[in-house]
Amino acid sequence: MNSLASNAAGVSPAVGALALDAEALYADLARSVRALITPETQLLGVTSGGVWLAERLWIDLGLTQPIGVISSAMHRDDYARRGMASGAQSTRIEFDVNGAQVLLLDDVLFTGRTIRAVLNELFDFGRPASVKLAVLVDRGGRELPIAADLCAARITLPASQSLALARSESGQFSFNVKDI
Repeated sequence: MNSLASNAAGVSPAVGALALDAEALYADLARSVRALITPETQLLGVTSGGVWLAERLWIDLGLTQPIGVISSAMHRDDYARRGMASGAQSTRIEFDVNGAQVLLLDDVLFTGRTIRAVLNELFDFGRPASVKLAVLVDRGGRELPIAADLCAARITLPASQSLALARSESGQFSFNVKDI
């Protein structure tokens, strides 16, 4: 599933033209998730982009089970360098994790460290039967052996750039690319 389109990523065409249409990627991901969802599936969004995906999928797919929110803040291995993210949501899981079939949602998969941290957080709440990972974009650069089960696009960005999902007041998705 690759949906590359006009300059929605916010990267100037003069700089090297990475163009990702976040809405088209979301539509691709929603189709894949629809095929994977069962009545037992629990959506769990990683703060903040993954939560936005979970909320929109919940509406678009007509789901009824509660959506969980999971934060990586308490299990990060780079806390000393990054500190606590301001305004970050804390973990809120309103379903029994024990034996649950969890679909973990995140916007961008990069090093794998955020996913490792949220898995540690998830297991603090119990032992799920399974955990599947769905992401909008896999940008490579893995530092840990973590892979997405569902991915709308795979791209390559320099390590000096970050890619994050943005959401407008109307709920439309786009991407922000920044030099770090």
